[in-house]
Amino acid sequence: MALAPHAASAKPAPPTGEPGASIQIIDGGYYNQSAPWAARLFVNGTENCSATIIAPRYILTARHCVGGSLSFRIGSTDQYSGGYVAYGARTTVHPNADLAIVLLDRSVQTSYSPLGTTSDVWVGQTTTIFGWGATYRCSPELQCQSRYLKYANVRVSTVNGTDYHGGVGIGAYYGDGIAAGGDSGGPMFGNGRQVGVASTSNRRDYNTYTNITRYRAWIQSIAGV
Repeated sequence: MALAPHAASAKPAPPTGEPGASIQIIDGGYYNQSAPWAARLFVNGTENCSATIIAPRYILTARHCVGGSLSFRIGSTDQYSGGYVAYGARTTVHPNADLAIVLLDRSVQTSYSPLGTTSDVWVGQTTTIFGWGATYRCSPELQCQSRYLKYANVRVSTVNGTDYHGGVGIGAYYGDGIAAGGDSGGPMFGNGRQVGVASTSNRRDYNTYTNITRYRAWIQSIAGV
């Protein structure tokens, strides 16, 4: 995963490997089930971030991931084969949070990521994160990103933290893995629904996901879901 590095008292500096910031899942495991909602984000043809498809023509990812020519492999756990390939036609970014919605150049028929509400995430909960980011701490992180989709479990410490762009974030501690470069934009699932989008990580024991349950009205106004 590609995520922005986390800093407790200051805005984190963008990581290498993304236009703005980036991370990959360290530890955790490979996801060997179907993931029709998963999307790998490429910038100018190079693997860069993670994302989800939330409607036939709409991708949800992190604001710090978008820039340049965007393309996506959707519905495959292998970033190089299978699923569907579509291209970004228009990008809308949230002005005050680390969120972006990309309109695709074509409709993709699959099972879309179900979006959660505030009742789907809480302090003390174990949530699951997904992404193609770095599998260990390396530099540059693009050299150790995963070919296959990974997942890890993390423990929620706050639902009112701060993401990379000052939005409301879900802070979570290492459970059996942590997000890293290349995981940015990837999902956090709680209670069976997507509740977060990967934003920052210290690549050791703590990461922050934009709390999308606080931005449902904005998402609906663009993607209709």
